[in-house]
Amino acid sequence: MNTIPTVDLSEYLSGDAGRMHQFAQALGKAYQEVGFVAVRNHGVPQSLVDDFYRSVQAFFAQPEAMKKKYEIEGLAGQRGYTSFGKEHAKGSKAADLKEFWQFGQTVTDNDPIQHEYPSNVEVAEMPEFNATGVALYKSFEQSGRYLLRAIADFLELPNDYFDAHIHNGNSILRAIHYPPITEEPASAVRAEQHEDINLITLLVGASADGLEVMSTDGNWVAVKTAPDEIVVNVGDMLQRLTNNVLRSTTHRVVNPPREKWHTSRFSIPFFLHPRSEMDLTCLESCVSADNPLHYEPITAGGYLDERLREIGLKK
Repeated sequence: MNTIPTVDLSEYLSGDAGRMHQFAQALGKAYQEVGFVAVRNHGVPQSLVDDFYRSVQAFFAQPEAMKKKYEIEGLAGQRGYTSFGKEHAKGSKAADLKEFWQFGQTVTDNDPIQHEYPSNVEVAEMPEFNATGVALYKSFEQSGRYLLRAIADFLELPNDYFDAHIHNGNSILRAIHYPPITEEPASAVRAEQHEDINLITLLVGASADGLEVMSTDGNWVAVKTAPDEIVVNVGDMLQRLTNNVLRSTTHRVVNPPREKWHTSRFSIPFFLHPRSEMDLTCLESCVSADNPLHYEPITAGGYLDERLREIGLKK
C-alpha cells in the first residue's frame, strides 16, 4: 500500500442499484484491507469548510487568556477548548503537541437524549465561529449517514441499520491546532499513533502534511488526498461491532521537516458516534469458526467512558 483507496459517494447517491452495490463493495473491501478511504463528491460544501478554517485560525491566534476562558472544568474536553498538552494516545504517557476545540450534538426535536449532552460552548468574541461550526457539524453528519448506509449494505444488514443509532448521536466536531515547533521535540510525532474511538471519522484535508497510516505490513504510509476529497476511516466501535471484519487502522501525525517547524498545522476531524445506548455486541454474521468472538458486550456509552479515561481526558 502506497496510498489509500478513493471512492466516489455520488455513485451511492445515484439511486442506481448496480452503482450503489459497487460503491458499497468497494468501500467495504477498503475498510477490510486498509481501514481508510478518500471520498470525493462527499457533499460537504467547500465554502463551509473554508469559512470554518478561517474562524478556527482566528480563534487559535487569540491570547492564551482568552482561549482559557472557554476551557470548562468537568466536561472531559468534550465541549469547548482544551489547552496544549492535555490529551495523549492510549498507552502513551507523552502528551500530544496540540490544542483543540470541540462541538457536540445540537438536539432540535425535543429528543430526551438532549439531557445527556452538555451545551456547546459559545465564543462570545467570535459568533461566526459557533454558527459555522454547527453548520459544518450537520453537514458532516449527513455525509456520514450515507456512508454508514453503504457499510450496512456491505455487511448485508438493513440499509437503515445505523440510522436510529446515530440520530442525535454523541458525535464530535474537533478543530485541532498543532502550534509551531520552537525547540528540538522529544518525539518525532505531533500526535502519537492511535486508533479512533467512534464508528467512523470524516476528516477534511489538513492545512499541512503529517497524517500517516500503518499498513498491514507495519510500515507508515503518508496520506495524500486531492483538495476536494475527505478522508474517512473506521473507528474502534465499528471494528468491535463487526468483530474485526472492518479495520480500525493505527494512524499518527508526524512533525514537519525542520524547515517548516515555524508553521502551524490545522486539522478538522468529525468523529461520528452513535447514541450512548447502542449495543456494540459483535454482529452474529461477523462471528465464525475462522473469526471467533473477540469482544465482550458493551454499550457505546460505556466504551466511550472507558476510552476517555485511557487517553487522559476523563479522571
